[in-house]
Amino acid sequence: MDVFLSGMMCNPTLATVVVGRALSGPVVKMPGLALLQGRSASVLMAHAGAQAAGIVVALSPVEVARLDYFMAVFGQRRVAVAAVMVHVGLGKEPWQAADWQRNWADTVVAVAQDVMVFMGHMPPAEVAARLSAILVRGASRVRAESAPTAVRWRAESKDVRVAEQRLPYARFFAIEEYDVSWRRFYGGMSDVVTRAAFVSGDAVTVLPYDPVRDLVLVVEQFRVGPLARGDAQAWQIEAIAGRIDPGETPEAAARREAVEEADLRLDRLIPVAAYYPSPGAVSEYIYSFVALVDLPDGSAGVFGAAEEAEDIRGHLISFDRLMELLLSGEIENAPLILTALWLQRERQILRR
Repeated sequence: MDVFLSGMMCNPTLATVVVGRALSGPVVKMPGLALLQGRSASVLMAHAGAQAAGIVVALSPVEVARLDYFMAVFGQRRVAVAAVMVHVGLGKEPWQAADWQRNWADTVVAVAQDVMVFMGHMPPAEVAARLSAILVRGASRVRAESAPTAVRWRAESKDVRVAEQRLPYARFFAIEEYDVSWRRFYGGMSDVVTRAAFVSGDAVTVLPYDPVRDLVLVVEQFRVGPLARGDAQAWQIEAIAGRIDPGETPEAAARREAVEEADLRLDRLIPVAAYYPSPGAVSEYIYSFVALVDLPDGSAGVFGAAEEAEDIRGHLISFDRLMELLLSGEIENAPLILTALWLQRERQILRR
């Protein structure tokens, strides 16, 4: 079957993941179609007088089925136009190939690797319902590609073998099960064992600190984790925190969350640490920062995104009071504990 493709599907890495090979063919311009930019993907839309550039490729039935599945997750479908096949969708701005390559290509390729695992196991509509979460995870996977190995084992692709992967639960978060083996320290591979992981995207925390007044701003909100543990005190005192959106840097996410949760505009961000809070079973990876800001009286309030049912109260407290709450156990979440101890070490330097 001859198929007309344009935009992101001309990317050889993405095409290899989706259909199994890089795609090439004669470059043509398709009249009556405009190539537009969606949130993370290119889309074609009927538009009188426009011309969309792309390629015509011959695909096997299996390749067409794989392409249809992937594009359906992005809300696009295949239609017949002038004896070739065109993927049609909705978009707002003209497609900018260089911008997509810089901001989205790696993430969409990672998303494709996740999406194609579901083919034959889950209808595309169910995968599409989780597309936002899958995009978050894809961006997290891209950030995870570079990690230091000065002391620990420097792993190669052959050192971990996944015999089977299952998805027993998938909504905003997901549970994944793996039948997996890995290279052992004494040599050889381990037996295949089953392991489960709670899958969530990367996140940020930021603690606003006024070095002149020696004050910090912490926030308080209801958390379901303590509730599930049986903790009657499910309200937690925390640093400002949130998920990193696809196409967003950790620093940009920290600044956005500070506006949403505390109506604060941050300038200087100082990295504290980047870490897995519970690597035994959770994929979450956190980037923690301290922000140097002015914190006048009245900085604390009640904020949060109504559409996300957020109800967040700020507390403007002294550094000494922060440490008292840490020592008493009233502060009991890892990111704020870690950040407070970092600030204890660096505080006098920051104040000078």
